Amino acid sequence: MGKKKKKHYEQHSTKSWKEDSPVKAKKHLGQHFLKDEEIAKKIADTLSLEGYRNVVEIGPGTGVLTKHLLLRDMNLVAMDLDADSIVYLNHSFPLEHPKAMAGKGSLQVVEADFLKYDLSDLFGNEPFAITGNFPYNISTQIVFKMLEMKEQVPEFSGMFQKEVAQRICEGEGNKTYGILSVLVQAYYDAEYLFTVPPQVFDPPPKVQSGVLRLVRKKHFSLDCDEKLFFRVVKAAFNQRRKTIRNSLKAFDLSPELKGDTLFDQRPEQLSVNDFIALTKKIALDIA
Repeated sequence: MGKKKKKHYEQHSTKSWKEDSPVKAKKHLGQHFLKDEEIAKKIADTLSLEGYRNVVEIGPGTGVLTKHLLLRDMNLVAMDLDADSIVYLNHSFPLEHPKAMAGKGSLQVVEADFLKYDLSDLFGNEPFAITGNFPYNISTQIVFKMLEMKEQVPEFSGMFQKEVAQRICEGEGNKTYGILSVLVQAYYDAEYLFTVPPQVFDPPPKVQSGVLRLVRKKHFSLDCDEKLFFRVVKAAFNQRRKTIRNSLKAFDLSPELKGDTLFDQRPEQLSVNDFIALTKKIALDIA
C-alpha cells in the first residue's frame, strides 16, 4: 500500500482558537458567505484538474466550498484575510468534515491578502487553478492579478457579482464589453455558467451573483507586444464613446495609420483579434 499523504496546515494566526469562535461575515471585507451545498458543489466541479493538482481558494469563509473542493482530492490552499475564518479552518473544520479530510489531497490554510501574496512561495513554478466565492469589492483586482500569472494558471472559476461575471465573458458589439473582456479573452476561453440568487448567502447581497469559468487557450502567447496591447486596450476603453482615432490621440500616430478603417470604429466594436492587429500596426508605426 502507498504511503498516505499527510495533511498540511498553516498554524500561524493572529487569533487564538476557542471552541465557540464564530465566523461572521464582515462588511469591510466584502464577505457574503455561501450556504448552499448544491451551488458549492457545482463551483467545485467547474475545475477539470487536468494537468494540475494545486488549487487556491480565495475567501473560504466558513468552508462550504472548501469541503467540496477537498472531496475532489486536490492540493488545496485556502487563503483568507479574516482571522476568524483562519481559526475555524485550522481547528473546527477538520473535526466537522472528516470525510473531506480523509481524501488523497491536502489542505493548507493561509492568512494572507491574495492581492499582495507571492504565490511562488506556495507552488514554485508549478501550475495551479484559482477559485472561490470572491469578495465583490476586490473581484476585478483578483482577475488582473491572475492575468499577471497566466503562465501558471490554466483554469480559473468562481463567484462574482453577476454584472462583473457577464462583462468578463461578453463579446464585442455589446455595451458591457470592455477592458476586462478583451484582456481576459485574449488568453482564456470565458464562459458564464449560471446565476446565483441573493438568498443563498449570509448575509444576502443586494445584487445577483454569477459563476464563470476561464480555461486558458492552448496558444495563449499573443502575436504582438503584450505591454503595448494592454496600453492600447485600456486607452481605447477609457474613452469608449469616442472612435479609436480619437481615444488613441496620445499615441501620436501617423496620418497614414489613422486612415485605417479600424480607427473609424468604437472600442466595443473591435474583437480581441482586432485589438491584436491594431497593436501590431501601432508598434510598427511608432518604431
